[in-house]
Amino acid sequence: MPRIPPLEIEAAAPEARAAAEAHVRNHARMTNMKRTLLHSLPAFKALMEWYPLRDAVQPFLGERLTTLFAHAISAETDCLICSTFFRRMLIQTGENPERLKLDERETSVLEFGRALAVSPFKVPDAVYQRLAAYFSPAQIVALTGFGAMMVATNVVNNALDVELDEYLQPYRKGVREGAAAIGNRP
Repeated sequence: MPRIPPLEIEAAAPEARAAAEAHVRNHARMTNMKRTLLHSLPAFKALMEWYPLRDAVQPFLGERLTTLFAHAISAETDCLICSTFFRRMLIQTGENPERLKLDERETSVLEFGRALAVSPFKVPDAVYQRLAAYFSPAQIVALTGFGAMMVATNVVNNALDVELDEYLQPYRKGVREGAAAIGNRP
């Protein structure tokens, strides 16, 4: 049960309705998290900066590693919504989120993401040094900002018990694995 029910767009104030319409036009669907954020237009606008930050890191990470980074953070914070969202993206591109094949560069990025999720107040020097071997200062700043925004969305979802969107239900961890096991029975 969500602590704050998602805002019904049709009943929203004109500014919130306009923000929702613009978001759908420019980015993506209105999820339970986004409709919850719309209770506070400044909160919605701030956290939707996730999209420009993603767009800033994707050129040097690539789409796959950007998704893996966001998934690593979300799984580490135990954010059901975000971890399931990124599981869905991985599965739809043929990845098995439980059996990823990673090189050293990718591993350094995921370790950094998990460190941000565990304690954004201090990333261990060894984790940072492995990351710094692959990326420029400007890239690391962009990646850190994107990671911080990912942590922030996870905090909102977890603190407010935002409900998982229906379209994500089949991608919950354990659901697909269970369905596959049932389908493989004689």
